[in-house]
Amino acid sequence: MGTNTSPETAGDSRPALALIAGPTASGKSGLAVRYARWLAERGQRAVIINADSAQVYADLAVLSARPTEDEMAGIEHRLFGYIDGAEACSAARWADDAKAQIAAAHAAGALPILVGGTGLYLRTLLDGISPVPAIDPAIRSAVRALPVSVAYGALQAEDPVAAARLNAADTTRVARALEVVRSTGKPLGEWHAHKQGGIGEQIRLCALVLLPPREWLFERCDRRFATMLDTGARQEVEALLARGLHPDLPVMRAIGVPEIAGLLRGQLSAQQARDAGQLATRQYAKRQFTWFRNQPPASWKRYTEPYSDNARSDFDILFRF
Repeated sequence: MGTNTSPETAGDSRPALALIAGPTASGKSGLAVRYARWLAERGQRAVIINADSAQVYADLAVLSARPTEDEMAGIEHRLFGYIDGAEACSAARWADDAKAQIAAAHAAGALPILVGGTGLYLRTLLDGISPVPAIDPAIRSAVRALPVSVAYGALQAEDPVAAARLNAADTTRVARALEVVRSTGKPLGEWHAHKQGGIGEQIRLCALVLLPPREWLFERCDRRFATMLDTGARQEVEALLARGLHPDLPVMRAIGVPEIAGLLRGQLSAQQARDAGQLATRQYAKRQFTWFRNQPPASWKRYTEPYSDNARSDFDILFRF
């Protein structure tokens, strides 16, 4: 496959999958393209597959920092901007689409390279999803109508394990756990223990997590959001607002959209919108950084140097299959 085989995977006939993960603005997309071009120089075709929940939406080319044609540098990219903002893309839907693209790449003799920072997407693809049945609509409506304090109190009685794990003020997760136990008769933890559909055991995964210094990362976040404001982000949000989409849709809650919407509506000054967008980006990057530092297995390589075009050229060591 144009990459070395380590002693641990020698003789392993499972198809290979590369993964470049990490927080926003850490340099994942640029590194993936450089790796794909490095492979091409050695006669190995590669396909880059998006694993970022914002970059799936066609409406967020600028605000999701989706790679431009020039940045793609002739490398095939899949699952970027392929869903209309009027739809909500779930982790399960993305995982199904990613499986199809990974299989197509393998069938064509190409190495699929997953690139993204959405941990839930990656976990769903690799580990599978819990087969929770459809929730009874009446139960869902009743649970969602409860104040979060009441719902949490009920959860403590009906699923104390989930209650102990969740933040008492987390409206969405508390409601989800309560509606599952009431609708199915089983606590959410039991469903999670029997996940289905993951491909982690079917592939040889070589994963690289980018965890650069936080000060460097946050400076990049600030600079990138400021650049977005000058290169089409306002027009992007203006077009979204003109569509009259429901405010709860993921595309309307994406980082930068509420802040720029406030600017366009006269609720925020340009400086306030910029500051708010930069803060939201840094907070998101911090959450991603924490997740990728603690959640992935130890076998996923961590790279802690700042990204630069001259760094990480030793791909046969970084991606050793």
